[in-house]
Amino acid sequence: MVSLEYLTIESAHELLSSKKVSCVELTSYYLTRIKNLDSKIGAVLTVLEESALHLAQEVDEKIASGQTIGMLEGIPYTAKDMFLTRGVRTTAASKILDNFIAPYSATAIEKLNKAGSILIAKVNQDEFAHGGSTENSAYQITKNPFNTEYVPGGSSGGSAAAVAADFGIFSLGTDTGGSIRQPAAYCGVTGLKPSYGLVSRYGVVSMASSFDCIGPITRTASDSTIVLEAIYGRDKMDSTTIDVELPPSDSVKLEGLNVGLASGFTDHPSITEAKEFLQKSKYTTVDIELPNSEMALAAYYVLVPSEISSNLERYDGVRYGMYSATAKDLKQSYTMTRSEFLGPEVKRRILTGTYALSAGYYDAYYKKAMQIRTLVSQQFDALFQTCDFILTPTTEQPAFKLGAKSDPVEMYKTDILTVSANLAGLPAISIPAGIDSQTGLPIGLQIIGRLGEDAKVLALAQDFQAQTDWHNKVKECLI
Repeated sequence: MVSLEYLTIESAHELLSSKKVSCVELTSYYLTRIKNLDSKIGAVLTVLEESALHLAQEVDEKIASGQTIGMLEGIPYTAKDMFLTRGVRTTAASKILDNFIAPYSATAIEKLNKAGSILIAKVNQDEFAHGGSTENSAYQITKNPFNTEYVPGGSSGGSAAAVAADFGIFSLGTDTGGSIRQPAAYCGVTGLKPSYGLVSRYGVVSMASSFDCIGPITRTASDSTIVLEAIYGRDKMDSTTIDVELPPSDSVKLEGLNVGLASGFTDHPSITEAKEFLQKSKYTTVDIELPNSEMALAAYYVLVPSEISSNLERYDGVRYGMYSATAKDLKQSYTMTRSEFLGPEVKRRILTGTYALSAGYYDAYYKKAMQIRTLVSQQFDALFQTCDFILTPTTEQPAFKLGAKSDPVEMYKTDILTVSANLAGLPAISIPAGIDSQTGLPIGLQIIGRLGEDAKVLALAQDFQAQTDWHNKVKECLI
């Protein structure tokens, strides 16, 4: 009997290609697991059972006819409910989009469709990606598969929890200030935020357009590489996409590269683990001072709400989703619809952003925050004159208990080590690098690279995982 638990993309591909397991059997395994276990986790919003099994049958017919299948062909995956999926409900975990059926699919989804991957479920998130715990969903609270008393992180908490709980081989998430990397760290999986513009945002519900990045949450850095190779590239539907060639990860030369270790975290378990790895390997290290994280966090929480206040104007109850049927006129309809169907964190960010952009406050807040953003980018440029990578903990602490950070400012502080990469548009990945001795929860290590050097970041992450076993601890989830 072949075990289907916690397969990587490569191992699943080998099982399918060798006919040791059928694609229908593989897909059914994940669908059954969702049915049996998601009541404990709350990761899944919509299951696509009928279409998934139909696509799996087509893959089996192709294999039976002797045709070769691609690496991602027949691989079941999930996607954060920010991704438009043609003919399927897309809610962004908000009641204001409760009955919205997407008329087309996001570019990233289309590329995975072309590669033959099988979308089996849309997963939970913080409403409109506003949050760091997936407690802000309008539908349900998602829990950490390692310990259901703790959060899975956010806003892509459903994606990270789905991979950790083995509800699919990988998941697509979005990262605006750490929303892929932070939940990946909390759930003991691998999460990649690519360089800004490397992956098209077309067809993905916008949060903050100059920050949003699309990336994979996977079991391993090798799997992240496979997914990124399928979804990256220029897109005529997204003018912010960049023309960067992604070289094969096995062609990246790592010998002699310098790794910058952030001072102030020498005793953090993830950095201790990283040092042990680096001492045994081909790298040289240099101590560095990170850009001012507190300043970066403050700038982020001015700029992002400002963009949110603009992007969310479109949700007025007329063009998408829900509306208030009792309104007397258009103005009242807007007011009642947004009051009734938007959650408190979404309203908070809209109001914060509108205030920062208003007359008399623009120069004091938004303009100053933009200057800090430029400064952070310049500081990273200076750091990369002395090193090729920067290593930090992904988060200062492991996952926190459900309800422990009801104060919004305390929640925002969990992003303090991740937002800087978004301000500068740099590629960054979180990989498992330990288990917290007090809570038994995973700890993440963050690798940041130069703009466009995603392949190098992935290669270093793969090298770390080739010499450590922390990424396999996900198999010890309690569910």
